[in-house]
Amino acid sequence: MAKQRILLVDDHEVVRLGLKALLERHPSFEVIGEAGSARDAIEQVATLSPSVVVMDIRLPGSSGIEACEEIVHRFPDTKVIMLTSYAEDEMLFSAIRAGASGYILKQIASDDLVRALEAVGRGEALLDPAVTQRVFQEVRKAVKEEEASAFSHLSQQEKHVLLLVSEGKTNREIAKALFLGEGTVRNYVSSILSKLGVNNRAEAAAYAVEHNLKDYIQP
Repeated sequence: MAKQRILLVDDHEVVRLGLKALLERHPSFEVIGEAGSARDAIEQVATLSPSVVVMDIRLPGSSGIEACEEIVHRFPDTKVIMLTSYAEDEMLFSAIRAGASGYILKQIASDDLVRALEAVGRGEALLDPAVTQRVFQEVRKAVKEEEASAFSHLSQQEKHVLLLVSEGKTNREIAKALFLGEGTVRNYVSSILSKLGVNNRAEAAAYAVEHNLKDYIQP
């Protein structure tokens, strides 16, 4: 099996030396270069073609995140692992958006770092367990926001009507439940279909269920 060719990027020489000593004890890794800045890292990737770059987020000049974005764009066969002392949400999501394959805290145990490099070498994405929960929280938040936006153009009364439509109620039953006239309910249903861009009550009902309408109904 070919060794993983690793480029270490950190502005602290002691950190690079420590990582190099650790990784070179492993038969699957070969540290082919070191860099102390983002610009130097990009130049060395162009010259050395490493399979994995282990890079600190905070670097002099351009940040590691900016360097990651450029490396991933220009050299798609090279994976980038962000190695940092900081578990800050903004940095974490910036690194993910930049295309990093991993986000690891410097406090990670040496065996876990080795496993992380092996995983990224296999094409997997990896997050430090300390930050994984934050990612799931952000994903859940994004899903909630997307669901809420699905009904943002409906009035509260239209949401109530749509909820009853999704429960299979007829216009007469909806009118009775909401103390409205049947003609008013028909107008509401027509407006709802138009706003949702669906063709009939069945499609409107499916849309309501898919986007969890019940969570966005005010009493």
